[in-house]
Amino acid sequence: MSVMKRLSMIFKSKANKALDKMEDPRETLDYSYQRQLELLQKVRRGVADVATSRKRVELQINGLEQQARRYEEQGRKALSVGREDLARTALERRAGLQTQMADLKVQHDNLQAEEEKLTLASQRLQAKVDSFRTKKETIKATYTAAEAQTRINEAFSGISEEMGDVGLAIQRAEDKTAQMQARAGAIDELLASGALDDYSGTRGDDIQAELDRMGGGMDVELELARMKAELGQGPAPQSAIEQGGPQQQAQPQPQQQAQPQQHTQQLRQPGEGA
Repeated sequence: MSVMKRLSMIFKSKANKALDKMEDPRETLDYSYQRQLELLQKVRRGVADVATSRKRVELQINGLEQQARRYEEQGRKALSVGREDLARTALERRAGLQTQMADLKVQHDNLQAEEEKLTLASQRLQAKVDSFRTKKETIKATYTAAEAQTRINEAFSGISEEMGDVGLAIQRAEDKTAQMQARAGAIDELLASGALDDYSGTRGDDIQAELDRMGGGMDVELELARMKAELGQGPAPQSAIEQGGPQQQAQPQPQQQAQPQQHTQQLRQPGEGA
């Protein structure tokens, strides 16, 4: 296959695809219906023209018949007055008119047959046009309903061009929101750790931050002790005020042993040695 033939085939295929994409079946049906109406109108004009010609021939035949009857009367009158020569002339003219009338009658019969054929064709074409119009409207209604259903389904599934743009916009907004949230959380962590300075003056000092961290750890220890007590693996946890912190909870026995020694010191008299 030559290069020009390949280029021609490619161009035709591209053009056919573009035309197929641009074509609307409803517009094509309307155009076809319009062309059929134009054809029907031409057939009707043809019937009218043939009927006009037939009528003109009929008028000519009627005129020749009247002229032939007048020549016949003139021949009779000429014979009645003894003018045989005039009678012969009138009859000769009448014979010529009869020949013309015979030719016109043949034309009249042909025109009448043609008129009948065109009339029948016009009736058949009219029936086809009416049938095509009904079918055209049915196809257009079905195509419109199918087109609407397709757009609805595409909207529901999100594959339509409009809904696809909306979905991309929503996705971009969600990604940007998540990025901003992550950035805000990172800045909060950096401010809390002291890696960044808080120039607004709303951040607490390092001591308060350490106390907050210890408070969080104490809550974890209390929750762990509560869970052990529920499972029977340890005593019930005391409140944070009674414990005074995680370190005091771990040393209950030394506090109980220190009490008798303190009581003994109180029984000694003033001035006694330690």
